[in-house]
Amino acid sequence: MENIESNQPITPDTRTLITEAFVQHVLETGREPVSVYKFAQSIGIREEEFYTYYTSFLGVKGGVWEQIFERTIAHMEAQPVHASYSAREKLLAFYFTWIEEMKKYRSYLLALYLQPEGLRKAMPAELRGFKIKFQAFANEIIQQGIATDQIVERKYISDKYADALWAETLFILQFWLKDTSTSFEKTDAAIEKSVNLAFDLVGRTAVDSLVDFAKFLYQSK
Repeated sequence: MENIESNQPITPDTRTLITEAFVQHVLETGREPVSVYKFAQSIGIREEEFYTYYTSFLGVKGGVWEQIFERTIAHMEAQPVHASYSAREKLLAFYFTWIEEMKKYRSYLLALYLQPEGLRKAMPAELRGFKIKFQAFANEIIQQGIATDQIVERKYISDKYADALWAETLFILQFWLKDTSTSFEKTDAAIEKSVNLAFDLVGRTAVDSLVDFAKFLYQSK
């Protein structure tokens, strides 16, 4: 028997409808909507229905960032080789996949954030949800790195590793927004160099080896 539902158009849920319409408005006008009331009217929902999902346009912008993160993780984990990646490779894969996902929103992101105060003032508040999700992901990488000796667990310092990776994420974002190189080649290089530096800093260094050797000599007396 024919499945008559297969030919029906797929309509997005209201939350997705709101975020997609918001992005489209910014793309067409270069700014946020004037009011929630007018915005809700334009997409065929009531104002009170908007507030079921978001309390403000700040929340909508946060929702866009979270969607970008979730799609990045989904695309990355869909790769068959992902499970075999080392901690360093997983972080590299995240950043490269994240940039690919953000390319779909580049004009939107430039309209909102490539302003004198766009990155300093507007972004941190709406990135809060994205930051929480990213740091949970970063902590998984860190634990994998510690378990495989790619990352050294250090007293008082290890708890700050996720914060350092978040700072790296913001650096890459700002670099990419300003990047005008062909195919964003400079961003690719920045990702590789910053990830390598991060793992050099959290990995075993000459200082760690010296401390271990000193402990060995002391305990061997």
